[in-house]
Amino acid sequence: MFARGVLNRFTEPLQAYTENGACATVVGVPRRPPKRTTIRDLAERTGLSPAAVSYALRGLHVSAETEARVRAAAAELGYEVDPVARALRGGSTAVVGLLVGSLADFWHQELVNAIQRELRRADRTTLVADADGEPAREIELARRLVDHRVDGLIASPIGPSSGGWEDVAARVPTVAIGDALPGAATAGEVVFDNTAGVSLVLEHLYGLGHRHVVVLSWAVVSAPERPAERAVAESAARLGMDCRVVSCAYSLNGSTPLAVEVLSGPVAERPTAVFCLSDSIAYGVYAACRELGLHVPDDVSVAGFDDHPMSRLLQPALTSVGWNMARLAATATGFLLQSLADGALDRRAVMPPLLAPRASTGPARAA
Repeated sequence: MFARGVLNRFTEPLQAYTENGACATVVGVPRRPPKRTTIRDLAERTGLSPAAVSYALRGLHVSAETEARVRAAAAELGYEVDPVARALRGGSTAVVGLLVGSLADFWHQELVNAIQRELRRADRTTLVADADGEPAREIELARRLVDHRVDGLIASPIGPSSGGWEDVAARVPTVAIGDALPGAATAGEVVFDNTAGVSLVLEHLYGLGHRHVVVLSWAVVSAPERPAERAVAESAARLGMDCRVVSCAYSLNGSTPLAVEVLSGPVAERPTAVFCLSDSIAYGVYAACRELGLHVPDDVSVAGFDDHPMSRLLQPALTSVGWNMARLAATATGFLLQSLADGALDRRAVMPPLLAPRASTGPARAA
């Protein structure tokens, strides 16, 4: 009778054979974790000193033949640079921290993908942190990324005025996306012209005859000073529109119940349009309309903000205002890489809004 062992990722089965030749697992025996190849291993393989190997890996003070020999040995033995050890020696980790306000928001997911693609072209990797919609966590996560010795930080926070950014930016080159980080000497800022973006959407709705609009915003509580919400009041006053801003969760699932509440009740009291300051919120409005038996745009027009690619696939396609994501990612990573190279600060770019009118907005229904 054979004993049984519990196997995990650090154990492997020991095989034994019964009298009739059948193979059976006896017990799990400890598996040693794979040994990391070191510079000393490369030195032994190539017959060079550890110092010469180190120079060769960095392309310094050695001949092309020696550098090629060391790199061939490194590839053969699977040598990988230890980023933490390199940082402790005062070098670069080739890792960039990327902090976003909420990965529940589809636009932030697209941003992460675009930034990572740009950084891969520069032979750098990313360490991503998600604040999950909580501004209070953003500074804590930013500091943790710095503690992990990232070379730089790209941040798209939902609460940029929560404080503490000046300390983070002083410790590591930092680039802000979306809004400026008050008090912080950043390596660069890629800010959105939210005022113009809001104006474009409200003017579009006004031209379709809409005067009673509900605006769903994730920032009413978390970032009340954000320009986009101020722009709603300013544009509404200028156009003579009744625009009520309502605090809403930063996700499809969170916005659906609120949209049901907003769109329920007598027809005369319902808004003729809903303007969502995130496409993810707009998706929840679509779900609420289906639940209530309302049709977009015949019963209510819906407009979004950030123009996620998924918005073009909805039925009907969502009217939204957004930003050139490829240009945004290239600009933000470019600012960071330039700062890492020359130490300069205060680079700044303003992203103009791009309005995409689609089938989700139509003439306001008759009163």
